[in-house]
Amino acid sequence: MDDKEAKKRTGKTAGLYFSTVKDENKPYGLWKHFDKELAADMSIYITGKMYSREKIPHTTRQLITVASLTVLSKPEELNLHIHAALNVGCTTEEIAEVIFQTSIYGGVPAANTALKVLKQVLEEREEGLSTAEESQ
Repeated sequence: MDDKEAKKRTGKTAGLYFSTVKDENKPYGLWKHFDKELAADMSIYITGKMYSREKIPHTTRQLITVASLTVLSKPEELNLHIHAALNVGCTTEEIAEVIFQTSIYGGVPAANTALKVLKQVLEEREEGLSTAEESQ
């Protein structure tokens, strides 16, 4: 893939994943503040080359990412990827289930932190919690 195609894919994938994330919460702005050239390179590699790969669906890729960030207990990055998961079509129930599943491997405290992040993202997006919760 040439540079022009990588840049095009970067913009498309970044828009798909992170359109609902406030600019000040996007890592690219932080990177750019310190090194514009490196920020562009990182963005092209991560978003244009890795996230845009078509080996697995975007929904699967984001659920894997949510699981990984939950186990690693990285709530700020998890916030971005819960937005991305919702943006590519994952349901609240799927994301919550992935988080619950990780409690076996990453521990209940990590899962609780991730569930708080999920709740926060849903509130930010004014999507509320699932109807399953409301019926309980």
